[in-house]
Amino acid sequence: MNDLFRARPSRIPATIVTGFLGAGKTTLIRNILASASGRRLALIINEFGDVGVDGEILKRCGDPVCTEDSIIELANGCICCTVADDFLPAIERLLALDPRPDHLIIETSGLALPKPLVKAFDWPGVRARLTVDGVIAVVDAAAVADGRFADDPVKLAQQREADPSIAHDNPLEEVFEDQLLCADLIVLNKTDLITAAEEARVSAGIRAVAHPAVKIVRTREGRIDAAVLLGLGAAAEDDLVNRHSHHDDEAGHDHDDFESIVVEIRPIDDDGAFMRRLADIAKAHDVLRIKGFVEARGKPMRLLVQGVGARLQKSFDRPWRPDEAREGRLVIIGEKGLNASAIKELLEG
Repeated sequence: MNDLFRARPSRIPATIVTGFLGAGKTTLIRNILASASGRRLALIINEFGDVGVDGEILKRCGDPVCTEDSIIELANGCICCTVADDFLPAIERLLALDPRPDHLIIETSGLALPKPLVKAFDWPGVRARLTVDGVIAVVDAAAVADGRFADDPVKLAQQREADPSIAHDNPLEEVFEDQLLCADLIVLNKTDLITAAEEARVSAGIRAVAHPAVKIVRTREGRIDAAVLLGLGAAAEDDLVNRHSHHDDEAGHDHDDFESIVVEIRPIDDDGAFMRRLADIAKAHDVLRIKGFVEARGKPMRLLVQGVGARLQKSFDRPWRPDEAREGRLVIIGEKGLNASAIKELLEG
């Protein structure tokens, strides 16, 4: 067995998995579970919006290294804003498990700033029992290549180096950059969706923002062995001064720049037509993220729908249970001003 999985430190290591909406954090964590070599893992899953899609996906993974009791889902909020109210009680629950976890994995929402969460590990009651083994930032290579966060990240970084007073008025860009700035390892995901030239441009943009010593690992579908991601030994709580943030001088942080809506979806007859309608809605309303579950008439399986912008995926993830209502619900996330009534009318029509 790898030495990484043989060690049992006095302080339990925790890995923070951050990354913008739809970057592939949940898929990455599923791959960690599959390659954990028997190491007992516990998860805290945080979502922006009150449809618990990511937690549901992970709870059905069926991996014995991470039982359903060791997965805590924090929905309808952002962990970076509710550390005392939500995160600390979740930690207490997981540390009370018998046997206790060997490693904690915390998946932040796609809109979370990781630095406030790292700061929580410096609290005396937490520091004595936990350490941040590493902050992993997952990047959707295709979204960056499409200019979702900045039209020209390399040029923008050069402008800011020359003039630090340049304003940061792009909320997507600020969240994305804060996630990179706090990272110990950056996972460039979905590289199969871009060309070699686009990948070189995206990597250069990331390096222009991130700390020079941070490694970038390229992958597709989050396929990275746990041995690469766990055991970094970063002790990030001791290195806060080197993890800069656009929000360092702010007394607090909120997500007024973003909003989410939940739409009840009636059973559908044609999943292809439904996905095309979703893509049209995403384009027309500049939707950032779509995810949820839908009932397809005549199908015993539940339809899982996920999307980043108009790039959508669907799969039948599991059979509907006899004791559950076949309720279709989607959470749709966008920037402030999302036209909820128009979107609901289009989906319900």
